[in-house]
Amino acid sequence: MPSKKTVAEAGGDPIWQEICDQVAVEAGAESLLERFFRVTVLERASLEDSLSFQLAEKLGTAVLPAEALREGIAEALSVAPEMGEAVRADLRAIRERDPACTSYWMPLLYFKGFHALQAYRYAHWLWKAERKALAVHVQNRVSEVFGVDIHPAAELGSGIFIDHATSVVMGETTVVEDNVSLLHEVTLGGTGKETGDRHPKVRRGVLICAGAKVLGNVEVGEGAKVGSGSVVLSDVPPHSTVAGIPAEVVGRPEADQPALEMNSRLGV
Repeated sequence: MPSKKTVAEAGGDPIWQEICDQVAVEAGAESLLERFFRVTVLERASLEDSLSFQLAEKLGTAVLPAEALREGIAEALSVAPEMGEAVRADLRAIRERDPACTSYWMPLLYFKGFHALQAYRYAHWLWKAERKALAVHVQNRVSEVFGVDIHPAAELGSGIFIDHATSVVMGETTVVEDNVSLLHEVTLGGTGKETGDRHPKVRRGVLICAGAKVLGNVEVGEGAKVGSGSVVLSDVPPHSTVAGIPAEVVGRPEADQPALEMNSRLGV
């Protein structure tokens, strides 16, 4: 059975405490997963420790073993506490916006959108530290393992929810502000071979629905919604709904921040 002492050591961090308490219950209920729960959560000292262990196990290779990668991720989380704050904001976003998620432990252990986003945060830290070769290596492994390709130079805020995540792409000069939600097969990309600042800027509270493509150095204004399968080639006004190929304004979202409501209907 899981160590009660280990669970009790989680005090001071409500999210981590809740994860440990709930995982202890799950471990007792499902014997086949008891060791998995123990190794990934119940024997870990903190949320950061658990996350670095899991990401390293998933992304490690024979030439860059998990143990070495885990040390690097743990270092980043230690010297950049804002990364840990973003991790917790992302967990809260998933729990609040995903009706299939009723806990924090589930995305921490199983949701590849969350894993890909946190691995990006490590790669971004490496990029800013001028360790670009390793940053691109991590980007490549994330793409191979999770099917998500986020350039390490992209600037992403916190409270971001990438639902399902398969085939999500974000280019080098992409900016995504706080409290944005994206679904699977969303592309925030360029339009060709132009150089410099060439990728989308997505403002707070935006919802980008499944399969949408936002291309070029365009701005998706605060509180906007991009309909499923749309192709956005020009600026999207704040608090508007756009849809179509090419996307045009078709209405206004029912919510001030559609990212928080996760309603993919056009609302027209």
